Amino acid sequence: MDVLAKEGLEAVTMRRIAQELETGPASLYAHVSNKDELAELMLDAVLADVPLPEPDPAHWDEQVKDLVRAQIRVMVAHPGIARVAWDIAVPITPSSLRLGEAMLALLRAGGLEPKQATFAGDALALYAKAYAYEASAWTWGEIDADEVTERGRQMVDYMRSLPAEAFPNMLRIGEFFSAETAAERLDFALDTFLAGLKAKS
Repeated sequence: MDVLAKEGLEAVTMRRIAQELETGPASLYAHVSNKDELAELMLDAVLADVPLPEPDPAHWDEQVKDLVRAQIRVMVAHPGIARVAWDIAVPITPSSLRLGEAMLALLRAGGLEPKQATFAGDALALYAKAYAYEASAWTWGEIDADEVTERGRQMVDYMRSLPAEAFPNMLRIGEFFSAETAAERLDFALDTFLAGLKAKS
C-alpha cells in the first residue's frame, strides 16, 4: 500500500510489489493471478478504513450520508483507487461486502423494502465512485488545472456568443460549478436522493 499512497496506481506492478515485500514476482502469483486482482485487493484494503455504523432508525438518513462521504474520503486519499472501484462492476472482496451489507442495513432501517434498498444502495455506490473518481483526478493532478482553466475560458466565451433567449438557463450554470461548490453539490445530491427514499419508505 505504500507504493500506492506515494506514487499512485500506475506505479503498482507485480514486480514493484515483490520488491517492496523483498521477494520475487513469481512468489506473488501463488496469491494473486494478475495486476487486476492485486488492484482489487488494494481497493479492499482501502475500503477496510471506512467506519461502519450500527443502524439507528431515527438517524438512518444521516448515517447513509456519512457512509457515502466516508467511502469517498478513503478512495480520494489513495491515488488511482477510485479508478479501480469504477472498473470493478461487482466487487466481492471482504471489505466491499461488509460495506454493502452496512449500507443495506441502514436503508432497511429507514423502512425500505429489500428491492428498494438494493436499488438505492447500488445508486449510492455508483455516485460515491463517480464523485471519488472526479475528486481524485483533481487531488492527485490527473487533471491539468491549466488546461481546465483554458477550456473553461473557451466555454465561457462560446456560451456568451449564444443567444441569451435560446439558453437562459444554460448561460447561468457556470457560477454554480467550481471547486468551492463541490461539497455543496454532493450534499444536494444526497439530500435529494434521500428525500425521495423517505417518500417511498
